[in-house]
Amino acid sequence: MKLFILVALFGLSLAQHNPNTKHGRTTIVQLFGWRWADIAAECERFLGPNGFGGVQISPPTEHIVLDSPWRPWWQRYQPVSYNLCSRSGSESELRDMINRCNNVGVNIYSDIVINHMCGSSGGEGTHSSCGTWFSATKENFPSVPYSQYDFNDHKCKTGSGEIENYGDANQVRDCRLVSLLDLALEKDHVRSKTADLLNKLIDMGVAGFRVDTCKHMWPGDLSVVFGRLHNLNTKWFPSGSRPFIVQEVIDLGGESISSREYVHLGRVTEFKYGAKLGTIFRKWNGEKLSYTKNWGEGWGFMSNGNALVFVDNHDNQRGHGGGGASIISFWDARLHKMAVSYMLAHPYGFTRVMSSFRWDRHFVNGRDQNDWIGPPSHSDGSTKSVPINADQTCGDGWVCEHRWRQIKNMVIFRNVVNGQPHSNWWDNQSNQVAFGRGNRGFIVFNNDDWNLDVTLNTGMPGGTYCDVISGEKKGSSCTGKQIQVGGDGRAHFKISNRDEDPFVAIHADSKL
Repeated sequence: MKLFILVALFGLSLAQHNPNTKHGRTTIVQLFGWRWADIAAECERFLGPNGFGGVQISPPTEHIVLDSPWRPWWQRYQPVSYNLCSRSGSESELRDMINRCNNVGVNIYSDIVINHMCGSSGGEGTHSSCGTWFSATKENFPSVPYSQYDFNDHKCKTGSGEIENYGDANQVRDCRLVSLLDLALEKDHVRSKTADLLNKLIDMGVAGFRVDTCKHMWPGDLSVVFGRLHNLNTKWFPSGSRPFIVQEVIDLGGESISSREYVHLGRVTEFKYGAKLGTIFRKWNGEKLSYTKNWGEGWGFMSNGNALVFVDNHDNQRGHGGGGASIISFWDARLHKMAVSYMLAHPYGFTRVMSSFRWDRHFVNGRDQNDWIGPPSHSDGSTKSVPINADQTCGDGWVCEHRWRQIKNMVIFRNVVNGQPHSNWWDNQSNQVAFGRGNRGFIVFNNDDWNLDVTLNTGMPGGTYCDVISGEKKGSSCTGKQIQVGGDGRAHFKISNRDEDPFVAIHADSKL
């Protein structure tokens, strides 16, 4: 009987590694801070038609609202109730968005906060996104309900009640992270309430969760909560499908808590990926692109089936949350397109691309003083809609990297080469590399300070292909470069280091 239970639990956790994407879709996008109505429209007009597998949305729960104009992005990560109304919209707008995205084959993955409520200095009153009353001072959240008995104060052994030493796993999991009121997930009442929240979203049609701050929760407690989750809604998913679980665990090595402690529960964010890839593309510390021949597990990353990978996220593009200055974001657009395209071309991990908004950076002693700034907003603090320009880019402060031609076309590339092996590697022992994906795709990078001029075995069938970086296939012609592949699979590539995008990619569906 014990063996049967263990096998059943193992099966559940393995299922929680599966993103349940539809129609061979292989990549999701984090639409950071977007309103539900705008995400619904984006699923229908862009994400569905261009093969995106899903959207990671910002936390949908009711959150603290700080006085205008101080409306930081991180207030979304400070819940005051489990009501589903946030600065992105109401519960009915959330439900409409989930329906509309699912109907065009784009899954919704909810960012979710279950480690804590708001900060201890959050005061009391109705300064919340739905106007619900709470008291951070008294640890009283009647809408859930949570009281002071539902928090970890009794377990934390530091004088301040805060995490004081990241080398002590007990502190990291039982004390407050930057004053955030730490929930006692060992208590059945707290486990039930968090499972109820996640199940409500599952029943509405979400495909899974990015669970915030998992390092600050005990794996055993998370296992109980995840074990109580419903199967996915059979209106959109096959019977018996389990919710996709991505656990945010910042593990760059050298701390008391390892990502290995969480991989049996679901996928885990591989923070080493973006940090290392940034160092390589920036050519720091003597790193070279040619060293990535064994990229992935060969670099000490977690196993392929356990990893969610990304070049940047909402935290580390602001200098927080793992990776440091090497992280490449939209502020370095040329390198960002290259790094994201490398990620999307390479078979390792399940991929997520970032879609950001701009803010006015102001550096003092190397630190951005404006990294708190929230999404583009009206004078009353409400989030602005995302306008789409005639050239398909976004306006009004929204960056929309996922709409950049190079990134959008590489999302399609990844779908086309899905399941094909890493093949036909070439490098110049410096920062020019090329590799294929079986006979379905091939990509060439020139990140050196000189030109690339070489004939390579692509492994592709002979014919004329459109480069999907400089342009794309339109009808019977290419809007960018053409690549001629001979009957022997070989093709000649010339890439200037001064090109706007010094890389080229072709795939089976870009053949004329």
